[in-house]
Amino acid sequence: MIYTAIDTFYLTDEQLKNSPSRKDGIDEATETTLRIYGCDLIQESGILLRLPQAVMATGQVLFHRFYCKKSFARFSVKRVAASCVWLASKLEESPRKAKQVIIVFHRMEIRRENLPLEYLDVFSKKYSELKNDLIRTERHLLKEMGFICHVEHPHKFISNYLATLGTPTELRQEAWNLANDSLRTTLCVRFKSEVVACGVVYAAARRFQVPLPENPPWWLVFDADLSGMQEVCRVLAHLYSLPKAQYIAVYKDNDSFTSTNKNQDPQAQASKETVSNGGGNDNGTPNLVADNQDDSSSKDVLLKAALDKLESKKNDDDTTKSVPAEDDTKEEPVAKPKGDQKSDANMEKNRDRERERSKARDRDGRGRDSDRDSRGRDSDRDREREKDSERDREKAKERSHRAKDKSTGHPEKSRHHSLRERSEYHSSHSYRDKDRHRHHYT
Repeated sequence: MIYTAIDTFYLTDEQLKNSPSRKDGIDEATETTLRIYGCDLIQESGILLRLPQAVMATGQVLFHRFYCKKSFARFSVKRVAASCVWLASKLEESPRKAKQVIIVFHRMEIRRENLPLEYLDVFSKKYSELKNDLIRTERHLLKEMGFICHVEHPHKFISNYLATLGTPTELRQEAWNLANDSLRTTLCVRFKSEVVACGVVYAAARRFQVPLPENPPWWLVFDADLSGMQEVCRVLAHLYSLPKAQYIAVYKDNDSFTSTNKNQDPQAQASKETVSNGGGNDNGTPNLVADNQDDSSSKDVLLKAALDKLESKKNDDDTTKSVPAEDDTKEEPVAKPKGDQKSDANMEKNRDRERERSKARDRDGRGRDSDRDSRGRDSDRDREREKDSERDREKAKERSHRAKDKSTGHPEKSRHHSLRERSEYHSSHSYRDKDRHRHHYT
């Protein structure tokens, strides 16, 4: 056998009878119903979230342990159940997001209480409040348990017990179902998991009439006692005799997962209506006749006021229409000619301005053309004068050369020789320069 000293959260019957819920005025039947209701929420939400059975079992045990120290009147059953599922999913290494848990519990509340279907917006104020409350409730759970959340379930002992006893497979499934149902009761906080496993096996064998060894008794081998097993069978029988658990509004504040406000009591609504309508008769019924008379008189007054307003508006409109019409008739013959005269004068002025501009443009163009022509003529005259002066210079040079030749007596051949020498001299110098340039580049 495996014994752990961590799982030590067990209470006696006296401690359960003096629970915090009883101190707040909640009777035993109401507390039992709320415990079953919370466990149903945990089981159904686990199925919708596709969690393993170990997560639901851990969540239900945490739920019972928490309400052994806290009252149902101070902590909401729905909020605590959601926090237990969220915490158990992390303890059993199958975590789910807070968003998923909140949406599932929101949908379950709508289905269970037949509320109108509504969409829970993740970015709404309602969702942020639910998420903050989920985290806050989880902190309360951990605080009350001292952060010791270890849980041992009877399921792991059932298969070993039935294997050693050699029972059929039908008995094994029945015992497993009874172990799941036992989590809705306070057996998990009253007895150890070994005792609950033996009681479940005993109840399943009694139902299927399967004999178990009694000499020596089989439960002694598994560290259980007969009184504990009988108590487990009695609690399970009482659980099956109860009707389906319904929600009982014990929590002081609003614990709804939906944003719709629940309907108030019909008596309170009737009293509010009578007060708003001006009271009622002595018998408690509202004064329907007086109300109808008041309504009719008020309607007549309103209609008369509306008609008076309409008539006054019509009169005002007629007066406003007549006054501007007369003014227009008086002002039109005087105002229209002035406007026409002004427009005609402006048009004539604009036309005169355009004509003057066109004339000035023509003058400018003509002046430019005349300037161009005069400039061209002057340039031609200057060129002709330059040519004439050059011709006169050449003629004067020729005359001076002829006069020199006559005075010296040199023939014209000497002149030709001098020209040849000059050309040869220039050619020789050019060849030398070319050779120098070639040597330089090479």
